Amino acid sequence: MINLLHERKMNACNNTTEHQEPSIQKYQHQIYAVFYTVILVPGLIGNVLALWVFYGYIKETKKAVIFMINLAIADLLQVLSLPLRIYYYLNNSWPFGDAACLLCFYLKYVNMYASIYFLACISVRRCHLIIQPLHCGATKRRRERGLCLIGWLIVCLGCLPFPLLRKPNTNSAQPTRCFSELPMTKVLGVSLVTFAEMVGFLLPLGIVVTCSWLTAASLRQKTCVLQDTGEKHKALKMVLSCAGVFLVCFVPYHITFPLDFLAKSNCDVSSAFKNAVLHVHPVTLCLASLNCCLDPIMYYFTTDEFKRRLSRPEFHESLPLQHRTSFSTNSFTKVCRYSTELLSPQMLV
Repeated sequence: MINLLHERKMNACNNTTEHQEPSIQKYQHQIYAVFYTVILVPGLIGNVLALWVFYGYIKETKKAVIFMINLAIADLLQVLSLPLRIYYYLNNSWPFGDAACLLCFYLKYVNMYASIYFLACISVRRCHLIIQPLHCGATKRRRERGLCLIGWLIVCLGCLPFPLLRKPNTNSAQPTRCFSELPMTKVLGVSLVTFAEMVGFLLPLGIVVTCSWLTAASLRQKTCVLQDTGEKHKALKMVLSCAGVFLVCFVPYHITFPLDFLAKSNCDVSSAFKNAVLHVHPVTLCLASLNCCLDPIMYYFTTDEFKRRLSRPEFHESLPLQHRTSFSTNSFTKVCRYSTELLSPQMLV
């Protein structure tokens, strides 16, 4: 009897949400369509360039290059799914099938928590390099590759409930829908939200904050080597950049994530609270996608190899041989022509 009353109460809550859905859904689709369109091209170019740059430094043992490569791959996977999302939010219809819908939804959360994981790994790696600079080598690189593999495995398995519990579109009179709500019991929902908040966010955030504090504390230690101080400043810049991406992209989302679940599953909350959460949560979800643009910016301003690889001499060396030969021939021709003009009789008179 109690279960029947609880089920009726949940159905009443769902009906109330459905009455509010058209205006909320229109607002959400507009936000998503505009934001994803804005970040599509910068995110694609930035992460392709990042993979190209880091490919030349994949054997680097003293930097977190392996983690950066995996972070760029995670960002690129999400960026490649954005065109389908943009089409859906602009047309309010999903003609690409259920499998593509589940894959796009899955990649969204895989990118988020893979990015969190690899940002934490980058922070730990840079902090460890400063505290114990001599403990580097091939063994460390193999260990980092193992951590990347373990991280992908944990993230991919941990994010599976999000697409598997999607509600299929059963109303043939409406256009095919995607990214609908999770039809789950309150106990299951609370368990998933708690796991995502504690393991997927708070634990990595604590690691990043701790690494920031340890790296900053190492700067206060007296050292007679000027280069060592410079390396510590670079490491601190990298760790603080990771913390900055956390604060901008993932903290707002993980604040509104449990509130959004509460607003959609609890009839006891006020309509003003529910309305506010349903309007704010899409914005924080967009901010969580912004990391695919912020990560390449972080690489550029915190990694010397990234700047050097994108500089004009390095870029010229990466061109095909025939392009470089043509460039050198043209330059030599111009120099000879200029020298001939200087040695002409008119110039010598």
